[in-house]
Amino acid sequence: MRGEILSYDATTGAGLISGDDGARYDFTSAALQSPALPAAGVRVDFVPEGAVATQILILAGAATTTGVAGGYAASASSAAVGAPGSGFDFQSAMLSFNGRLRRSHFWIGFLIIFGASLVLGWIPFLGGLISLALIWPNLAISVKRLHDMGKSGWLVAIPWAISTILVITGFVMMFAGIAASGMDESYYEDNPMAALSIMGPAFGAFTIATLVNLAFLLWIGITDSQKGENRFGPNPKGE
Repeated sequence: MRGEILSYDATTGAGLISGDDGARYDFTSAALQSPALPAAGVRVDFVPEGAVATQILILAGAATTTGVAGGYAASASSAAVGAPGSGFDFQSAMLSFNGRLRRSHFWIGFLIIFGASLVLGWIPFLGGLISLALIWPNLAISVKRLHDMGKSGWLVAIPWAISTILVITGFVMMFAGIAASGMDESYYEDNPMAALSIMGPAFGAFTIATLVNLAFLLWIGITDSQKGENRFGPNPKGE
């Protein structure tokens, strides 16, 4: 039977074929019979076994990315973020605000940014400047994740605004408490309970700011993609 690949994820090696009979068939990289790499829109010949496609041959002349048979590692530069079946494209995922980003790719990007932030934290001054530059990719993956959920990317401004206000409020409360007590820094170093009474409200504001950002991270990181194509592009999972 012949059909067309709807999606293929090089990371998991799983994909979906729309058969000419109108049915859809799941497949894995183990079923591929040629060294050419599958991609959405490619015509194939296959043997259906229930709802699974086996013995898949990519038809001659189909647009594919070639590679070593059995490897099936897609080139990141040839896969557009948000395109069904694409692998993780570092440049598009971390720098562009256009399109959609599936959950697994969001977490890959988040872990890269988080790891880079930890390393840069040990580098004085220069590390701080580079860490500021990481705000851009963090916003990029968050905005595209919201797009994938069918939401406006501007929603990312809400937790940023709330946490910024809370952090500023916390510092104001901290310094105001110190100034009102008339005590210098050495006094609080020798009297931790006095420091806690002054700093407690400020730490509360910092904690709430952290929880707001954590709640937002979990929301966009756990919520599934909106089915089908939306105003931001096609479903990156091909569903």
